[in-house]
Amino acid sequence: MSERAAHITASRRVSAVLAILLLVAAVVTAVLSVVTAGAAVVVGLPLSVIALVVGLWYVVSRRGTPRLVGAIVASVGLVAFIVLTFTSPHKGVPVAVTLALTLLSGLFARHALRRDPRTFATTVAVDRQAAPRPSHPVLLMNPKSGGGKVEKFALVDECRKRGIEAVVLKLGDDLLALAEAAIDRGADVIGMAGGDGSQALVATVASRRGIPHVCIPAGTRNHFALDLGLDRSDVVGALDAFVDGYERTIDLATVSGHVFVNNASLGLYAKIVQSDDYRDAKMQTAAAMLPDMLGPDAKPFDLRFTGPDGEAHPSAHLILVSNNPYQLEHAGGRGTRERLDTGTLGIVATRIADATQAVAFVAAQAAGQLRTFPGWMAWSTPRFEVASGAPVEIGIDGESMKLDPPLVFESMPGALRVRIPMHAAGFAPASTSVSLTGDTIGALLRTVAGRP
Repeated sequence: MSERAAHITASRRVSAVLAILLLVAAVVTAVLSVVTAGAAVVVGLPLSVIALVVGLWYVVSRRGTPRLVGAIVASVGLVAFIVLTFTSPHKGVPVAVTLALTLLSGLFARHALRRDPRTFATTVAVDRQAAPRPSHPVLLMNPKSGGGKVEKFALVDECRKRGIEAVVLKLGDDLLALAEAAIDRGADVIGMAGGDGSQALVATVASRRGIPHVCIPAGTRNHFALDLGLDRSDVVGALDAFVDGYERTIDLATVSGHVFVNNASLGLYAKIVQSDDYRDAKMQTAAAMLPDMLGPDAKPFDLRFTGPDGEAHPSAHLILVSNNPYQLEHAGGRGTRERLDTGTLGIVATRIADATQAVAFVAAQAAGQLRTFPGWMAWSTPRFEVASGAPVEIGIDGESMKLDPPLVFESMPGALRVRIPMHAAGFAPASTSVSLTGDTIGALLRTVAGRP
């Protein structure tokens, strides 16, 4: 056996074989269930899905009677899908079997390609070096974040136990000024207990002043913490980054002078969150505004940009610019970022013009092939620019604002040092997910053959 082949263990080869066989079995089960289900199911299931998607399109893009009719059609489509699935000759068993076989195939593929969480955790832990204990650690806290997590988890007391200076924000405080003042007093590691918007502000100061940043997941969603590989439910445990942590260098991103750790959104979402009614009535506000942005009389968003192929585009319903690319196609890691240190922005732009395109979009998404949808573009680049004839609504790490055009997005490679607890996983779900695509099958075949 060659030295290169020796790196492929027998268990990984067996897992690769099982992953391929299980995937073949899933495909065969699906095909046989369709062939033997009868014409009513074969024709009815796709039609019920189309009715559901088209109905929902009219629900979000119309008002009055068309919206009501859309709701009825969507309801009929959903009921028909359920009835056809569970009253067919197979009683839905092939669907369950296909899903189970696909899931098992994915699990074996993760082990074969060394992307299962346990193996991956062992690999990344090798490079961890304990960071020196800070002489003056400081944690800023937003007591209102996450429904009051600062008080719920007694973070002030927990900081006192660990020798961390706790600074609790008061109404009217300037978070940036507080962070600057803490460093002026001698803080050599600074952290933030709050949402992602607050994390970005403190990270801005930490980056500029050249000291490490600690993320305490005390917000609502805590996407930044998730991509750093923290346990978002272990708020108190995250404090260990100050006293028993290791250090990583990650990127930040900026748009027109505003730094963000996660993403910036333009188009539909950014427009909706600008509404004064959004925070108190999210669903009602979206339902009231979407017809004006998606309906037949909707005026296209004035968001001009250049796509990955150099072609100019005059508009999009949604533009998402992220600090490093998100994984948006593979279910296992969907909505997270595999890495935070590629020195690039992730760009996603999409436009869905009508109900027909909505059906095509859902089909592509269900198949894990969003890139085949004509209205979907996704690429990475260190710099991205959006032009417009008026100030642009934008959501930056969940905070809404308006910025004057052009909006210039840039990656800031290696701009931030972050400290992470030694006991944390240290990687996002995207790092351990696999998609059962041609590339993955090719990698599995190479594993079977003993070629890394």
